[in-house]
Amino acid sequence: QVQLVESGGGLVQPGGSLRLSCVAFRSIFSFTVLGWYRQAPGRQRELVAKITRGGTTNYADSVKGRFTFSRDNAKNTWYLQMNNLTSEDMGVYFCNAIASGTGVNYWGQGTQVTVSS
Repeated sequence: QVQLVESGGGLVQPGGSLRLSCVAFRSIFSFTVLGWYRQAPGRQRELVAKITRGGTTNYADSVKGRFTFSRDNAKNTWYLQMNNLTSEDMGVYFCNAIASGTGVNYWGQGTQVTVSS
């Protein structure tokens, strides 16, 4: 069973920045897609950003220009750099990975992001 462990959430003021990390306990080359999702209270989980194994990155329109997805293959880790945060960005952020071959989705435990002055 794949384990994804996230870190980096917290409380930040509007306009501030946070970087989320997700570590996979197996090679990230075994996944076809790596992603970040978020879920605000009372709302459905939504895609924030994803990257394919080939390197194609997609962002939700609401975060384009502010969030950056990156990965460190050697560390089996991917990141979400979040800048210029607003209250609309608040929620629980989940990392996600889709396994090659099986297509099974794996999820991190979630990390809370709170934007407040």
